[in-house]
Amino acid sequence: MAEPRGCLFRIEALDVRHRRERFASGVDALDRYLASRAGQDTKRGFASVFVAVEIASERVCAFYTLSMAGVAVDLLPERLQRKMPRYPSVPAVRLGRLAVAVTDKGRGLGKWLLMDAMTRSLASEVAWAAFVVDVRDETARSFYLQYSFLALADDPLHLFLPRATVDAAFGTDSGSKRP
Repeated sequence: MAEPRGCLFRIEALDVRHRRERFASGVDALDRYLASRAGQDTKRGFASVFVAVEIASERVCAFYTLSMAGVAVDLLPERLQRKMPRYPSVPAVRLGRLAVAVTDKGRGLGKWLLMDAMTRSLASEVAWAAFVVDVRDETARSFYLQYSFLALADDPLHLFLPRATVDAAFGTDSGSKRP
């Protein structure tokens, strides 16, 4: 995936060499998570954490988390429910957290991280039918809505993209990967 305009970053899995204590997104809960819980979540298998690192300085500029989830079928729009198997829930990938440092906002990192998260999800051999995200406020909701995310029936801040939408956006075909 192309790097954001005007800056050179790489995205990699979080590990002990990443200095996280100075990361400041402007959202205290996200900053605390990265500094103190992200490593534990990774070790315990609760989330995969990926960081965007500025190549020149090795500074952590942004991060996101991915984990597996389930979505109750009755929360999906009716037109999608009809296409689903008769299970109570469908498998999903959850984008749990996404944050960009205040000093790096406006550089395209949020979009780049979202696209990276979707690309990693598509590369997984684990089946999933929805890409979900729980947003914290209307500003974050607006960010995701510009990428065609839809609200689930339970909460307007609980958003998702059907797998077929993600496949189409990246020119992949999930049906061809399975027997």
